[in-house]
Amino acid sequence: MNKPNSLRAHLLAKVPGLAQNPDRLLIFIDEGTLRCTSAASLSWEYGYTLQVILTDFAEHPDTVILPLLGWLTVHQNELLANLTKSAEGIVFEADVLDGNTIDLALKLPLTERVVVGKDEAGATTLTHPAEPQPMQAFTDPAWPPAGSDGQREWYLPDG
Repeated sequence: MNKPNSLRAHLLAKVPGLAQNPDRLLIFIDEGTLRCTSAASLSWEYGYTLQVILTDFAEHPDTVILPLLGWLTVHQNELLANLTKSAEGIVFEADVLDGNTIDLALKLPLTERVVVGKDEAGATTLTHPAEPQPMQAFTDPAWPPAGSDGQREWYLPDG
């Protein structure tokens, strides 16, 4: 599973004070599931709740949430784009320790695909493909108009 380490690195780089105190960032994988459709390749998907805990955190929670949302935009976009998943997706709790620090716990439902394949020599390969990224709006000037009648309708390119 690659997303926990990816998120850890992102938060350590973006949240003030965490790089100097990385032991205050705890990450756990909870409620893991494995989904396999018994297809010929036996590819599968991990599903789990990633629990991110910041202990003795002295910054405002916004300093964590903004970089977290940026990471989710790339690595689990449906938590933000899908109304049902966004309503139930990110769960948090905070323990107010004193006037200056909190323990902040975030729970994120994440998935990761593992694709089983073969290389040129016939050996089995395992790859973790990146998440699909949303397409740009249909107004990209590189996309030609759909018809030759001068209409300004646009279409998605093949592939």
